[in-house]
Amino acid sequence: MTIKELYRNFLIELQKVYSLSEATAITDWVFEKKISLKRTEIIKNPDKMITPAAKKLIQSTLQELLQHKPVQYVLGEAWFYHMKLKVNEHVLIPRPETEELVEQLIADRKSKLTDPVILDIGAGSGCIPIAIKKNLPASVVTSIDVSKNALALAKENAEMYNAHISFLEMDFLNENNWQKLPVCDVIVSNPPYIPISEKEKLNKNVIDYEPYQALFVPDLSPLIFYEKIAAFGKDHLHHSGKIYLETHEDYASAVAAIFQKEYPTVMIKKDIFGKERMVLVTA
Repeated sequence: MTIKELYRNFLIELQKVYSLSEATAITDWVFEKKISLKRTEIIKNPDKMITPAAKKLIQSTLQELLQHKPVQYVLGEAWFYHMKLKVNEHVLIPRPETEELVEQLIADRKSKLTDPVILDIGAGSGCIPIAIKKNLPASVVTSIDVSKNALALAKENAEMYNAHISFLEMDFLNENNWQKLPVCDVIVSNPPYIPISEKEKLNKNVIDYEPYQALFVPDLSPLIFYEKIAAFGKDHLHHSGKIYLETHEDYASAVAAIFQKEYPTVMIKKDIFGKERMVLVTA
């Protein structure tokens, strides 16, 4: 089999679960990552024969993708804020809207002269704290997560980028743990915010593979993390400190209302798709 034939067959099969544009991007990514073949090489040498080992590797990868397993988990990597990070089933795949939240935080802090103390609640892959530390190198960053497995991966990613971050295993919802955390200038969080009742609305690649604990909250208390962060900030945020939050698009107003009771400035920000996905708070 030639590399052109293998590529074409892979692309056609992948369109059973993805659009043509998505399938093309994934096919290019898989071929480069798995067998070191870029599309330019396939175009230049379409009749080059593929080795049996490479063919077997590509076909097994295809079977995983046809089971709706996200390509990031299949390849073990994802891109976030110009960084390639390791990911696995213990952490969420970083999203573009989270990049926007980080971009806002970094832009706000770059104009300040002080070295900020920053707390990230929900480390996951480490994408948020690592991006912050890389772009605000003088910042003192602490990142917490309830998952031991997530923290292990976050530490790996931080070491890869030489980002000095204090990672702590902690259940933030347990207020007895708050005394272990620093008083800070900035709090940032992309907490779980999807009510369990919405589970069936999500794509198979999300509900079948991404970590349940990082996605879902009880239907009776969907805003529990925001309520706890609001309470935590009253004692752990310096005057004029800021809180940066990612939210469910349907609950941004409700999240903002929680903070408006106690904080002087609360703003809802839309993402590039016009959805209300961020709440920015000033103490």
